[in-house]
Amino acid sequence: MKPLKPVIFLVDMQSFYANIEKSLRPELRHRPVVVSGDPERRTGVILAACPLAKSYGIQNADTLREAQERCPEVAVVRPRMGLYLQISLRITEILERFSDQVEPYSIDEQFVSIHGSEKLFGSPRQIAGKIQAVIRNELNLYARVGIGPNKVLSKMACDNFAKKNRDGIFRLDHKNMKTDLWPLPVEKMFGVGKRMGDHLRKMGIRTIGDLAQFPLERLQKRWGVNGHVLWMTANGQDLSPVTPHTFERQKAIGHHITLPRDYRTAGEIRVVLLELCEEVCSRARHHQLLGQTVSVGCRGANYQLPTGFHRQLKMPEATNQTMEIFQYAWQLFLQFWDGLPVRSLGVSLSQLTPDRHIQLNLFEDRGKKAQLGYIMDEIKDRFGPTAILRAVSLTCAGQALNRARKIGGHYR
Repeated sequence: MKPLKPVIFLVDMQSFYANIEKSLRPELRHRPVVVSGDPERRTGVILAACPLAKSYGIQNADTLREAQERCPEVAVVRPRMGLYLQISLRITEILERFSDQVEPYSIDEQFVSIHGSEKLFGSPRQIAGKIQAVIRNELNLYARVGIGPNKVLSKMACDNFAKKNRDGIFRLDHKNMKTDLWPLPVEKMFGVGKRMGDHLRKMGIRTIGDLAQFPLERLQKRWGVNGHVLWMTANGQDLSPVTPHTFERQKAIGHHITLPRDYRTAGEIRVVLLELCEEVCSRARHHQLLGQTVSVGCRGANYQLPTGFHRQLKMPEATNQTMEIFQYAWQLFLQFWDGLPVRSLGVSLSQLTPDRHIQLNLFEDRGKKAQLGYIMDEIKDRFGPTAILRAVSLTCAGQALNRARKIGGHYR
């Protein structure tokens, strides 16, 4: 008896946020709907548009003003991230009825390995149809399913074909890859954005097929390991397994914020950078981790003339103490900031190790300082994230109070 070949699904929820709102609010069922951030805080960007809204030319990442110009009668709904997360978890539970190998990829996309499930539920296409039916019947949401022998082909099957099919299902493997996938523009390939697409086109690579047949050694010479990964993806090769444990071993802990206005002075920026370090350190402590490399990134306020930087620094010792990490983060920022207004900031901590071992110091009690951070976390866990705040967070530059009311940068 021949062993079963791997079969992997990428299950993607159509217009996830917008369709959740339409399914729960009957008055919106036949109206064009967009889910948008808070326009009063200059975050009026379209997070999701229902298919009817998209028929007017509205796309994700459009500004709210652009969406309303294209469709004046569009219904604008504020995001409810807590609700969306709950429904995402319910979708995971549905998928786990068909397989014990379910890997969340994003809030609205999940990989499923159905290797061995065929004996219970039928062919891959039949299983995909059953998954769609269960999600539709229980949640009134529509799922598209890309099918492939590995994760990268199932992802491209969903993005490029299943989303455009009447039944929302498409299988992409090495039998039809050359005829269906290779003729597509290279920007349609997973892992290729606009900037990479520009680089590839300058090298004469215009389609995914061109990339698949391009000399591997030239790609490696130009981009190293990333060049090899691009070539493998174009040829439908992916060795990464579907695993439910993807997020259990973190490589880094980071936090990023888009500011409600242009921050122009070092004093204002310093407040937010300190708050970001506080958030990153708190998350590191909750995972019982220390980090030795701090990274700082910022983006300028002018979208037409992009400015900013992303730099990292290895600290002498691994730590999860806010002020220690802030010291190096601020040093990095001052070194690379061009003095122009800032629109967004980010801080991350990497080279993570367990916090069981702390480097002692003859001149200070590092153990007591480390313990203080954990005690502050316990108070916040018990009484809320704003139970203890640094005084600078109460100034007009502070964002901690506003962020405490949100999940993932959006209102709960």
